[in-house]
Amino acid sequence: MTTGIALPVAEIESIARRALLNAGASQDQASALAVSVAAAEADGIASHGLAYLPVYCEHLRCGKVNPAAVPTVQAHGSVVRVDADAGFAHPAIGLGFAQLVPLAKQLGAAVMAVANSYNCGVLAYHTETLARQGVVALGFTNAPASIAPWGSATPVLGTNPWSLAVPDGEGGVHFVIDQSSSTVAKSEVVRHRRDKRPLPDGWALDREGRPTNSADAALDGGSMAPAGGYKGVSNALMVEMFAACLAGATPGIAASPFSGPVGGPPRTGQFFIALDPAATSGGTFDARLKVVMEAFASAAGARLPGSRRR
Repeated sequence: MTTGIALPVAEIESIARRALLNAGASQDQASALAVSVAAAEADGIASHGLAYLPVYCEHLRCGKVNPAAVPTVQAHGSVVRVDADAGFAHPAIGLGFAQLVPLAKQLGAAVMAVANSYNCGVLAYHTETLARQGVVALGFTNAPASIAPWGSATPVLGTNPWSLAVPDGEGGVHFVIDQSSSTVAKSEVVRHRRDKRPLPDGWALDREGRPTNSADAALDGGSMAPAGGYKGVSNALMVEMFAACLAGATPGIAASPFSGPVGGPPRTGQFFIALDPAATSGGTFDARLKVVMEAFASAAGARLPGSRRR
């Protein structure tokens, strides 16, 4: 029997901040990550909330994350480049966004690459942050290899999520898409192993490339099932191009795991594209988007991506 405990979001943030500070994180590193942990809990994404906090603390103590990291930003033309200094991704991303949004509004479009980074948690948390400032945001983040190319059983690419967030013109968002290139996020498989539960069909493969319901078989030499078969592999490869190659970050095949203490900093990356919708559409964005939104509203049983979480 499970007992639920209700906590205010501010208290969750405080708990996370104290834990991270006790594990050695600097104030800047701890504060940025604590806010995202609380946001994940508020959104019902338990896998990236307090449940992940012990992993963050373990990685601070074992050296996978630089606890005193000081991210740096360089901007050239329409490109913002951030070095996360092997620290948590959140403070590095936040620092870069402060330059990315003004550039996108000035030029119509701008991009941001983050290298020498770490797991960025819920990718939609970051694209929503951009959309609430009035830009259409597309984000990519790569991860250690856990998806095999189609026809192989050897993991080469990460679960590699991508996310799209669309502003509503009033400081909010119309909708958000956030999906991994695998059928399910790897953190869900880790949770099933921890809880000693079998995996649902279609989530994972064993080391021979055969479907498995065993979290142990999936995590010990196996791989994640790509979403939509070969199309999921293509999505993972697309994300790898943006978040690893274009960002100058470590490819998933060479990155240390996001779980466990072995391997040092993963030094993976993120990539964001920010677009001023008025500039690209000639001022017709809101009217065109209204047509799409009304079509969803009139379709029986339709649900916008991300609406249930919101």
